[in-house]
Amino acid sequence: MEKPETAHYEDSPRSASPQAARTEHLHHEKPSGAQSEQIARIDALATAPGVTRATFAHLDEKKILRKMDLRLIPMLALLYLLSFLDRGNIGNAKIEGLVEDLGMTGAQYNWCLTVFFFTYAAFEVPSNLLLKKLRPSIWLPSIMVAWGIVMTLMGIVQNYHGLLIARIFLGVTEAGLFPGVAYYITAWYCRHEAQMRQALFFSAASIAGAFSGLLAFGISKMNGVGGLEGWRWIFILEGILTVLVAVMAYFTLHDFPETATFLTEEERAFVVFRLKYQGQESEDGVRVAQDDSFQWKYVKSAFLDWQIWVNVWVYWGIVAPLYGISLFLPTIIRSLGYTSSTAQLLTVPIYITASILAVGVAYWSDRVGKRSPFILVCLGIMAIGFIMCIATSTPGVIYAGVFLAACALYPAFPGNITWLSNNLAGSTKRATGQALQIALGNLAGAMASNFYRAEDSPKYILGHALELGFIIVGIVAGLVLVLNYKRINKKRERQMAAGEHNGYTPEELSALGDRAITFRYVW
Repeated sequence: MEKPETAHYEDSPRSASPQAARTEHLHHEKPSGAQSEQIARIDALATAPGVTRATFAHLDEKKILRKMDLRLIPMLALLYLLSFLDRGNIGNAKIEGLVEDLGMTGAQYNWCLTVFFFTYAAFEVPSNLLLKKLRPSIWLPSIMVAWGIVMTLMGIVQNYHGLLIARIFLGVTEAGLFPGVAYYITAWYCRHEAQMRQALFFSAASIAGAFSGLLAFGISKMNGVGGLEGWRWIFILEGILTVLVAVMAYFTLHDFPETATFLTEEERAFVVFRLKYQGQESEDGVRVAQDDSFQWKYVKSAFLDWQIWVNVWVYWGIVAPLYGISLFLPTIIRSLGYTSSTAQLLTVPIYITASILAVGVAYWSDRVGKRSPFILVCLGIMAIGFIMCIATSTPGVIYAGVFLAACALYPAFPGNITWLSNNLAGSTKRATGQALQIALGNLAGAMASNFYRAEDSPKYILGHALELGFIIVGIVAGLVLVLNYKRINKKRERQMAAGEHNGYTPEELSALGDRAITFRYVW
């Protein structure tokens, strides 16, 4: 059957869209000549006059998404698995004798956990801006090589100060990965598809928790090999593994849709089309392309956006328990009367279950197009888990409480990341806002690393109570976001019905991003 629109699409000149020609994608700033020409052509084809979603009706959208999933998600998950493994394995090393061998106090150990988050938070926003200026296939593997080297060197530290310095540099080098990948996913997938992919990517963290326990259990048996303690081999071998995977990532990681070699030119244009017009298409046909140009006003608008600052409190309600569990879970379980080896193994079922639930909840959330109901329910279940830990001294009940909390927080985390990204329009603002959310949110990790003190063993009432407090604050902040999103959406619907959008040009609406009256918040 003849498809006139497709023929028009194929024959579209590169200069068909003046707006596309003017647009400088920050993530493609100063690319090579051939790459620049390719990007300009794909953008022009996606935004040419007369191009609508029907233009691409003959393409199999699900097949394209499967191709993207298979080429992107496994490598991203592997990168994050190693990142989470390398930042959290200090908890496994601790119960294998790290503190005793380095002559550290409990407070010094907690400081080694804390300083990581200071540099980790400080470098996240700059790193995301660099990611957009450089190619992801270069930037992400490069920082991975750097933290792999730092991790390997942690295996030869001789005292508290050496470990402290190593953890500071681990924070610097790991800072760019999570906010970078969180943004990177939004550069490929639309709002209603993002949480499933964020969950697949983030589930690597829960798998890392399980893998960390199993790996530490096995590596600790190398105690005495080469004259080194078992905990040193945990750092050395996991650091070397990170460097090897980073080298592989240089050759397997893709950049952005416009240059994706595994998609045809037409499929690339369709992916770009979907991304440009998501979230700002009204019932009466008003369509606004998202502005992907770099302007400092978009960076500034992220810092001044109320929703980011409120969302940080929701993020704290999830991240504080996340790091409390990931850093101290082996210690908490061992304090219940188990041996170190048994404690390592008992962390495995918790993380495996949490990983499965994260993916399942994300699939459900994407299907219904809602974020807050799932996040708030998960926060409530987390609260119940920590209440169980506080209310009893029975080891089985405490283990069940931690199990319950972990199984709820791992689905909540990608949900919250996706929720904010869904509500930030324009790639520069979204990249800045996500990095800001994660940077400020991860300061909760600095706090949580001091919640579980050695003197509070075995019940750790203070730590569990502080986690519960953060969860309650997160629930309140989540409700504030929901109420305001609903209020703003209703106001914009009234404005659209009154025809107020006719007073704006498409370029003005595009520049306004998520503040445009054509934009609808996801709640």
